[in-house]
Amino acid sequence: MSYVSCFLRAATRCHLPPPWRSPRPFSSVTGPTAKKSVPYQKTLKEEGSGSREPSQPLPPSAEVVVVGGGSLGCQTTYHLAKQGVTSVVLLERDRLTSGTTWHTAGLLWQLRPSDVEVELLAHTRDVVSRELPAETGLHTGWVENGGLFIASNKQRLDEYKRLMSLGKVYGVESYVLTPAQTKDLYPLMNIDDLYGTLYVPKDGTMDPAGTCSTLARAATARGATVIIENCPVTGIQVRADDFGVKRVYAVETAHGTIQTPCVVNCAGVWARALGQLAGVHVPLVAMHHAYVVTERIEGIQNMPNVRDHDASVYLRLQGDALSVGGYESNPIFWEEVSEKFAFGLFDLDWDVFTQHIEGAINRVPVLEKTGIKSTVCGPESFTADHKPLMGEAPEVRGFFLGCGFNSAGMMLGGGCGRELAHWIIHGRPEKDMYGYDIRRFHHSLTDNNRWIRERSHESYAKNYSVVFPHDEPLAGMRTPTRAAVQELLRQGCVFQERHGWERPGWFSPGGAAPVLDYDYYGAYGRERHRDYTYNQLLGSEYTFDFPPHHDIIKSECLTCRNALALFDMSYFGKFYLVGPEATKAANWLFTADVSKAPGSTVYTCMLNKRGGVESDLTVSRISPGEPASPLAPAFEGDGYYLAIGGAVAQHNWSHITTVLQDMKLQCKLLDCSEELGMMSIQGPLSRVVLQEVLDTDLSNEAFPFSTHKLTTVAGCTVRAMRLSFVGEMGWELHVPRTDCVKVYQAVMQAGARHGITNAGYRAIDSLSIEKGYRHWHADLRPDDTPLEAGLAFTCKLKSSIPFLGREAVEAQKAKGIFRRLVCFTTEEKVPMFGLEAVWRDGEVVGHIRRADFGFAIDKTIAYGYIRDPAGGPVSLDFVKSGSYQLERMGVTYPARAHTKSPFDPDNKRVKGFY
Repeated sequence: MSYVSCFLRAATRCHLPPPWRSPRPFSSVTGPTAKKSVPYQKTLKEEGSGSREPSQPLPPSAEVVVVGGGSLGCQTTYHLAKQGVTSVVLLERDRLTSGTTWHTAGLLWQLRPSDVEVELLAHTRDVVSRELPAETGLHTGWVENGGLFIASNKQRLDEYKRLMSLGKVYGVESYVLTPAQTKDLYPLMNIDDLYGTLYVPKDGTMDPAGTCSTLARAATARGATVIIENCPVTGIQVRADDFGVKRVYAVETAHGTIQTPCVVNCAGVWARALGQLAGVHVPLVAMHHAYVVTERIEGIQNMPNVRDHDASVYLRLQGDALSVGGYESNPIFWEEVSEKFAFGLFDLDWDVFTQHIEGAINRVPVLEKTGIKSTVCGPESFTADHKPLMGEAPEVRGFFLGCGFNSAGMMLGGGCGRELAHWIIHGRPEKDMYGYDIRRFHHSLTDNNRWIRERSHESYAKNYSVVFPHDEPLAGMRTPTRAAVQELLRQGCVFQERHGWERPGWFSPGGAAPVLDYDYYGAYGRERHRDYTYNQLLGSEYTFDFPPHHDIIKSECLTCRNALALFDMSYFGKFYLVGPEATKAANWLFTADVSKAPGSTVYTCMLNKRGGVESDLTVSRISPGEPASPLAPAFEGDGYYLAIGGAVAQHNWSHITTVLQDMKLQCKLLDCSEELGMMSIQGPLSRVVLQEVLDTDLSNEAFPFSTHKLTTVAGCTVRAMRLSFVGEMGWELHVPRTDCVKVYQAVMQAGARHGITNAGYRAIDSLSIEKGYRHWHADLRPDDTPLEAGLAFTCKLKSSIPFLGREAVEAQKAKGIFRRLVCFTTEEKVPMFGLEAVWRDGEVVGHIRRADFGFAIDKTIAYGYIRDPAGGPVSLDFVKSGSYQLERMGVTYPARAHTKSPFDPDNKRVKGFY
């Protein structure tokens, strides 16, 4: 069934006013032609026989209840059944696809700037094109007509070439075409302003109704699934267990209650309201999202789908016509989401949509004389970073999210449905889903309506923007008002935003560049900021070459290597694990032996059951404070201080909390992130300078590496830790927030005559990759093990102490390592950023996860996981024996593989030996 016929059938049976207008040429759309957008409404009484009764009786209980019968709900239900769950109920308040899925465009593009997303898309394609038809004998509406990405400039084509290189790793066929070749493929296209295109022959489209009905048929055929339509959910029963942990108990509907320990929120734009029933914050917003369908176009048949990002428009083949849509800078928010909205549409606001018409006519000129047959403007849900919301909610155990798909629910549905099903059954997904995990957002942001709205708007408006390596948002950063932040601003700090937290990126010699309130890019009648220094600095960084501030980053790095630098790392998460069973918890949670004497600090990992790395962090054994303070809380039993990267602090908090709850341990996790700042002073002269201001002996004998102690700076108590994340001798100072400016000024004053500099995270990225230190969620993820990542030394395998994931690590050690993280350097000074393909002896063996320039060794450095194409283990001999090349934007560069860090491989500098 074609999308148009689905659309017309739905409109007819729902007795809607026809959501189309008489044919009109594109060129006539120049001004307002509709009244204020008002949704077309359909009540349940208008559906079918007019009955509001559920399509079948409710069972008294179920293992899993999925709420929402759209793409994600149907895909998750199907994969739960396929993975063996014996009792699944899908509840849909109206009819399957009636919310947002029914009107979606159904496009599937195989290449995205993420290895995980390429894998997710591949599974969706496999489900709709092969798996479901084989299981059911039904056609899902899959049409494989290919896809074209349009580039009007070099930077855009460079972006596409990056995708092409990544596609080679996964066997995705793609070609960079010249304008003339593009014209041969798509004769109706205007190529006058084309720089080039990327052609992916096996992209295509799917029919939402056909796909979802086939998923439902396949799921129920397994005998474990009940799909109930016309059954709105009215409540979620949540009960606290004996340890005070909130857990899902039952789902209430208008027609009865189903007892269940697990609810999956796949309710689309209604997901926020469903979350509120369980006391769960779902950070998404609803917006109008539109496209139009043209009249018949002669010669358009069998043409590829087109994405012209620079014109912010897509052209989807629809039989002998085109669907035209895109993303605009002034989308309309759906302020009051109606509970009764089903198979409904809004009037199209032509003032908003006109920019897409203009872009479409420029790309396919015949459209100027083609009529518009229908308009489709429906609600879609969008999130702060344009990524879905998935996983178990931190507030309530057993409440899972599968929503917020930013108009990509059809194309991501198969892969995400499978991962979500695995998550529910096994407690975690198979793939690295951190980028989609609800736990990526700090709990203070998930109900911050201003932050959600501003960031969601910017993410929507920039959806078709080039994805640059150093792209930073203008929206969402908490206006930095703390005294320490203001001090850094005065020093010229250019901040980065990480889920609402500010952290120093680098320091501009031009002075302060404050972050101003978000101006919505001038939309909604707001005046756009003029002469906005921060925006100008960010904009100049948008390149795939070495950025214009490359030399500034170089200066920060080399000053750290040759003298000393101060890094403000206050955005780090800082937790205390304390209580009678804190050591028992620490032994189980952490791969390294952290139960040492107070004063010790240990670098360690936390794993999941499959041995994947959920976190890397430092853990310091502490004594109780007398009197208690943010630096030393009071507690009974044992205590540990945890320092964790700020962007992943919520993920760590949730992981630890879940483990403590499941093991029912008598200990507490305390969050002191807001109460404490953190400064890291690193470099050969760090001891000389800090000895002037710290009231303690900093010699190797008195203060060895990986130890900590309380001391004073300028009359302020601090916890000093001798650690490094850049490969130099140095100390971290953990400081009460109220004392941060005083301590900072004391250190900078003492360091002034020794050449101290401020430095930011851009320098940390370079220095740490030069030393071979891992970054969690770059070269270290939940689908990587410590053995694969070269972190076996963090695992207490020589002891008999059990830890979470130990069995999986031991099994892998016995079987062999079949993928390994390898360091590469190139002689040619070419910028790399990750996603580059790795070639070994003429075969693709993996891709780069993280890359940067190492200024001390004057080389590009890249880390990536490689495999043996023959399927054997990846030993160090295998690594050493190959001839390597790294492919950047279609061009390969000879590379050298290293089995040790290319800088200070013997770790002398961190121990103070220069």
